[in-house]
Amino acid sequence: MNRRNFLKTTALAALAAAGTRWNLAMAQGTGSIFTLACPTSFPDLDPATSFSNDGAVLANVYESLARYIPATDTTAAKIEPLLATGWEVSEDGKTWTFTLRDGVTFHDGSPLTSEAVKGSIERTKKIAGGASFIWGPVTSIETPEPLKVVFKLSEPQPLDLIASAGFAAWIYAPSSFDKDNAWFNAGNDAGTGPFQISRYEPGQRAVLERAEGYWGEVPEGAFQTVSFEIVEDATLAQNMIESGQADWTYSLPYENLEALKSNPDLNVVVNPSFETLFGLYNVKRAPLDKLKVRQALSLAFPYDDIIAAGTSGFATRAKGVVPAGIWGHDADAPVPKTDLEAAKALLAEEGIEPGLELTMTYSTSQALEAVAGELWKANLETLGITLTLQPMAWEAQWQLGKSNPEAAQDIFVMFWWPTFVTPYDFLFNLFHSEEKPNFNLGYYSNADVDAKIDEAAKLSGTDRARAEALFIEAQRKIIEEAAAVFMLDQPNIHVIRADVKGYVDNPAYGHVNFVNKLSR
Repeated sequence: MNRRNFLKTTALAALAAAGTRWNLAMAQGTGSIFTLACPTSFPDLDPATSFSNDGAVLANVYESLARYIPATDTTAAKIEPLLATGWEVSEDGKTWTFTLRDGVTFHDGSPLTSEAVKGSIERTKKIAGGASFIWGPVTSIETPEPLKVVFKLSEPQPLDLIASAGFAAWIYAPSSFDKDNAWFNAGNDAGTGPFQISRYEPGQRAVLERAEGYWGEVPEGAFQTVSFEIVEDATLAQNMIESGQADWTYSLPYENLEALKSNPDLNVVVNPSFETLFGLYNVKRAPLDKLKVRQALSLAFPYDDIIAAGTSGFATRAKGVVPAGIWGHDADAPVPKTDLEAAKALLAEEGIEPGLELTMTYSTSQALEAVAGELWKANLETLGITLTLQPMAWEAQWQLGKSNPEAAQDIFVMFWWPTFVTPYDFLFNLFHSEEKPNFNLGYYSNADVDAKIDEAAKLSGTDRARAEALFIEAQRKIIEEAAAVFMLDQPNIHVIRADVKGYVDNPAYGHVNFVNKLSR
């Protein structure tokens, strides 16, 4: 059996298994089901520490004080109340007062109060994992009234934007404050959202059921059950969405999208995203600790070919760290173009002889990353460099990257989308010095860059123009030092069954589907 037939047979067998689960659920009378075929797993369901693809699940279980609504052709971006009904900020930008929505209850029946908000954020800060850094400027939280919360900040910051973050901004029930990470990852939850977790099978699926007494509006024909099926095989995911076994998916091969568009049973939704594909160079290990070697690798990257062959022209060239659509984007960033002769000259200057071997890790579920690796590998071979492509499940890739930099990969490829819509999120997470690697998986460290990022963050709430200038200065230094290869900005492309109503894409929350808004 050749590889093509093997993959096809395997996919169909898995599809049959998925269909059995779906039909069984229907036979058991669980009501209308919305099934998502997700290419990646959900490694952490603790609302304090979740900082990966698990946000797709938690965004339907937990809620934050506010939500970011992106700009459209006719409207500006805005921040919409959610668990808060409104907020006020002092003249100096250092005191924020949020008024909470009355009548909201957690899934355990307890009411939403200012004490619950204070306790949630304080637990998240105390654990200090995931994206808890977003609350760094908060020095104290006061609860003068049951539905009023006062945040005191060390410096002016856009706290309404921070409170809209896709990670670490979730509010959870006081009864869970003494629970540990294992309790949440056993499938327990403590949210106020429209759904609650009924079953969690790590590596396979998470199933949610509609929460009784949800405070928000529920459309007629809304779904009662949500099934997040982990489907790493893109062929299987496409089979599921075409056959109706799944209602929504993404990360399908770009070359298949035109055919999917002609299918009357499907809608292919294409929007700009805030998502950039990076290759982070391991600057802690030779020979990538040498600037000219990193610059040579970036000059050997086939930018235009990957956009054409890997995305059928849907993507755009990345201009550094911050993607278009977010303030702080540098449209004139001096990013390199493919130039193999220049790359060869730089390698010669560093005395790099043919025979260099490098390893690039990427997620098995990301077909585009595989294409990028194959095309880059071909260019590097002409320079005498062997690039070994190492596809890995996301958790394994991330764990390897977070381990010892001396033993980790040479190049870590991944997408990044914002925790909240600010250039600080990209620059701090990917390029600010870290004692213990989390997402700075190239291990880059530059005190001057750190200082610019930190200073820009402090000015974000009072002097946006100066903050933006500092963020751009930091980005240009990172580009100059070739800390990463900036591959492309990816569009948001989601495929959804045509009979599903109410779907709106929100690039501020990477591949999150707010299922409560949907109906059939």
